[in-house]
Amino acid sequence: MVVVEGGDSPATAKLELFLSIGLDRRTAENALVNPKVTSNLVAVIEEAGVNGSSKAIGNLLYMVATKYPTNALLHRPVLIKYIISSKIKNSAQLDAALSFLSSVGSESFDFKNFEEVSGVGVEVSIEEIKSTIEAVLEENMKAILELRYHINVGNLCGQVRKRHPWADAKLIKEIIENNLPPILGEKTDADKEPMKKKKGKPVKFEDKTEAIVASSLLSEEEENPFSIFPNPEENIKVHTEIFFSDGNLWRAHNTKEVLEKHLKATGGKVFTRFPPEPNGYLHIGHAKALYIDFGLAREKDGVCYLRFDDTNPVAERMEYIEHIKEIIEWMGWKPFKVTYTSDYFDHLYELAVELVKMGLAYVDHQTPEEIKEYREKMMNSPWRDRPIEESLKLFDEMKRGMIEEGKATLRLKQDMQNNNKNMCDLIAYRIKFSTHPKAGDKWHIYPSYDYSHCIVDSLENITHSLCSLEFEIRRPSYYWLLLVLGLYQPHVWEYSRLNVSNTVMSKRKLNRLVTEKWVDSWDDPRLMTLAGLRRRGVSSTSINAFIRGVGITRSDNSMISSDRLDYHIREELNKTAPRTMVVLHPLKVIITNLDKESIMHLDARMWPHAPPDDASSYYKVPFTRVVYIESSDFRLKDSKDYYGLAPGKSVLLRYAFPIRCTEVIYGENLDTIVEVHAEYDPVKETKPKGVLHWVAEPSPGAEPLKVEVRLFEKLFLSENPSELEDWLGDLNPHSKEIINDAYAVPSLAGASIGDKFQFERLGYFAVDLDSTDKKLVFNRTVTLRDSFSKGGSSKPVK
Repeated sequence: MVVVEGGDSPATAKLELFLSIGLDRRTAENALVNPKVTSNLVAVIEEAGVNGSSKAIGNLLYMVATKYPTNALLHRPVLIKYIISSKIKNSAQLDAALSFLSSVGSESFDFKNFEEVSGVGVEVSIEEIKSTIEAVLEENMKAILELRYHINVGNLCGQVRKRHPWADAKLIKEIIENNLPPILGEKTDADKEPMKKKKGKPVKFEDKTEAIVASSLLSEEEENPFSIFPNPEENIKVHTEIFFSDGNLWRAHNTKEVLEKHLKATGGKVFTRFPPEPNGYLHIGHAKALYIDFGLAREKDGVCYLRFDDTNPVAERMEYIEHIKEIIEWMGWKPFKVTYTSDYFDHLYELAVELVKMGLAYVDHQTPEEIKEYREKMMNSPWRDRPIEESLKLFDEMKRGMIEEGKATLRLKQDMQNNNKNMCDLIAYRIKFSTHPKAGDKWHIYPSYDYSHCIVDSLENITHSLCSLEFEIRRPSYYWLLLVLGLYQPHVWEYSRLNVSNTVMSKRKLNRLVTEKWVDSWDDPRLMTLAGLRRRGVSSTSINAFIRGVGITRSDNSMISSDRLDYHIREELNKTAPRTMVVLHPLKVIITNLDKESIMHLDARMWPHAPPDDASSYYKVPFTRVVYIESSDFRLKDSKDYYGLAPGKSVLLRYAFPIRCTEVIYGENLDTIVEVHAEYDPVKETKPKGVLHWVAEPSPGAEPLKVEVRLFEKLFLSENPSELEDWLGDLNPHSKEIINDAYAVPSLAGASIGDKFQFERLGYFAVDLDSTDKKLVFNRTVTLRDSFSKGGSSKPVK
């Protein structure tokens, strides 16, 4: 709230002016807090030429001041005349008028079309409104009676407004709210309590054309996160305002002619792009970018380019290019075209020459340290005002490899005194004598990201240029370059980065982990690279489900627990991974009352929820005199909260028989247990509480199938290792454990690389690519639950 002391201050005069047009005091005071709103509102009132007005007109003038499209400022006085004359008299009409004007920009327009679009002259009587409301309530009576006072009145109003778009919205709401009590009666205690979200399908409504959704259900944005993006034909509005240190202001937007040319080229479709640098493997943060870029195109029936931002030959490799293509396909996305920034090197160079000729770029000889110092001091480079012809000659020499690397750059002549450092004469080209993975040795100069990215977006007719929030500060330079070159301007939108706990996602840090051998490779299952997740056994569908659950908005940039990803992994694997049995740390158990040559083939269930008579849901396991259980499932001392095996105690071997421990055989000392003797109950009269998984000798005297099992934990101990100065010192020393001699049931012998299973009581596992014909290797994808209960047989083996 603005506190005004004294009656003669400028603030007091403006406050009185705002109050004179009918604004309430709180709205007027809030307007004074924002200099831009204050300036716009004063200008609107002056254009209106009013000395006092009704509250209805004042509120519409306030809407004009806060919502008017800046690319159509030329037409604002015309709109204000319609308001003062009450030809436009409610917010619905004004919203339609503002939308119309934003699409025409500064061009002239057809007044008849404008009036028709804005509902000028349309009168809707109270009788018509009441009649329509009565029909809408009747159509939705089933939902109203079920949801009662929790019904979303706003959506009911929306149905009425759909039929009478120019009717008074407040009047519609008032009439609907007055009509509900006679239908529903007095509010009950349940009506007064917040409505709990219902599981399952939302309530069905009688109106098939526009279902009303209860306020407790998902919003449109939650149901469809891509609903927030404008359509391509709306890309005539101001994208951003570029402020200059001399007080000048540019408003970036497309002209009608530029937009029409763009729409003709695209057919009005959405064009997006996913632009990775081919300098490493993609990680889970890229999965969010993929979901947004490709997802928006798919949702809007558009297309998405895969464009490699290959402007730094020092760090780029064909290995990374091929990996990125392959992993994107694995993630379920299909590019419209695969392009490279290097495809446009000739065009980019030609545009750079034009910038020099326009006096908007120059060749500079400052070192990186000097550039940084001059930016901090807001000082111009000594070479900023060198003659155009001189810069052209030097730039040509740079191109031909005649100037030593690091001795010259081409910089954009922007605004060195700008508070936004990304407007302080960014580097457009630098010299690099490196072989490019695609262009070879043709070029000795390479464009920077800041120079090439926006231009290639425009050349490829990208409608929505989507990137993470750290690029938001680059918006002014993005549009500055397109404006001075007269190119089409995409709609830019930034989203929050995906930060997942107990890992790092900086490519620089990931590269160190790989090159310095802290991990085994880029696809090490402990990494959050997409290749690492895939090798661990994580599917692309569970990754995409995780991304959708996190959301794509700008607001939430918090740390997301990796447990949240694990939840989605478990949800899928619980439905898709067949059950089997593996013993990690075998303890030999001899069934003394079973014949030495005896072998039984028992049915074990791969799919516990399948019908009992479904033969395909079973697999065979041998049961012989020698079985193996987990060593942690045996204790010498029993307790009430322990459900494993102990001397004199019985347990059930899953899918087999109860067994009771009768004897313990020790090694050289009492600390070493060699084997356990037990008796089985062939008629299953015993009903023990504990149930153990097990593996038997496949035939008398034959060793069970031996497999290697790799158990993975979080790679870092801290939630956010990137914040630590010694982040490598935070590596979890127990992030990987290899068990070389685990025992598995015989049916697993036919498993192939990539196959996934639930090892009962141990977790979900996938066959690793290190597997051979002689030995299978399994990676633990995820445990069965977030945390295991303490004690007994439910505790996992570490």
